[in-house]
Amino acid sequence: MARRFDPELAPFVPLLPDLDVTDATAARATLTAMQAGRPPFTPPPGVTVARRTVPGVGGVEVPVVVFRPDMPGPLPALLYAHGGGYVMHSAETDLASPAGLCAEVGAVVVSVDYRLAPEHRFPAAFDDCWTGLCWLAEHAAELGVDPARIAVGGVSAGAGLAAALALAARDRGGPAVAFQLLDIPVLDDRLDTASMLAFTDTPLWNLANAQQAWSHYLGDSAPSPYASPARAGDLAGLPPAYLAVAEFDPLRDEGIAYAARLMTAGVPVELHAFPGTFHGSAGALPQAGVSRRMRAELVDALRRGLASPTPTGDPR
Repeated sequence: MARRFDPELAPFVPLLPDLDVTDATAARATLTAMQAGRPPFTPPPGVTVARRTVPGVGGVEVPVVVFRPDMPGPLPALLYAHGGGYVMHSAETDLASPAGLCAEVGAVVVSVDYRLAPEHRFPAAFDDCWTGLCWLAEHAAELGVDPARIAVGGVSAGAGLAAALALAARDRGGPAVAFQLLDIPVLDDRLDTASMLAFTDTPLWNLANAQQAWSHYLGDSAPSPYASPARAGDLAGLPPAYLAVAEFDPLRDEGIAYAARLMTAGVPVELHAFPGTFHGSAGALPQAGVSRRMRAELVDALRRGLASPTPTGDPR
């Protein structure tokens, strides 16, 4: 079906690979090939990168990548989860985005290299991200972080994990989460929205891939709000959120519905829908004008979400 993609994106759509996550190993190889031509990662000026392992649930050692700006603390922080439909990518294949957020926002960013499905099904990825969030909060002083200004965020499946972390932090009485950054999030395993059912042929992500990814992730597990945040019955008491969706993304409508439910529950939320875009278009084609706008809005939202509270009586 012909779709009105953004004019800068449209010429590249036919050149994108046909991603099929039925075979997770083959899908990972496809993404590796997509990234092969990119220059090696170099941290932005003033950003240091350190790799740690954190004791996790059941004795699992969870790798994390810590990005820190050369700024005096205490600083705000972001617990970051990469995308990839729960079956692809890693913290090492997604270094540029969290490093950029560190530099542009002036925040410590901890990126979790969570375990992937189908080798490790739910709750493995969630448990690893929960481990990362708890470690970040517990080691705030060591990391030079303000414990009152910790956000959770990510892209695609990583944004779904971030939403799940916000729910769990509320339900479990901490760690305190100040903001949630949900970029083109995966939120609902039921796959029954209008956009999900309509977009069977969209670039990079479509109904068939969504079905396979959820099958890999959940297996025979009963869906839980910590796997599928849209299943949460009550969204009250969650931290403020920024949520971005792409026009030609099967995930579009579940993101819009989640934002609307957050608003109804009294949660401050900022929803941005970007016309002419598709799932992952900003990452695949970052130089396009719409991709730059998406990134700029994301950075601005995180900066505002982690800003120091204005003292009472301050006229600013």
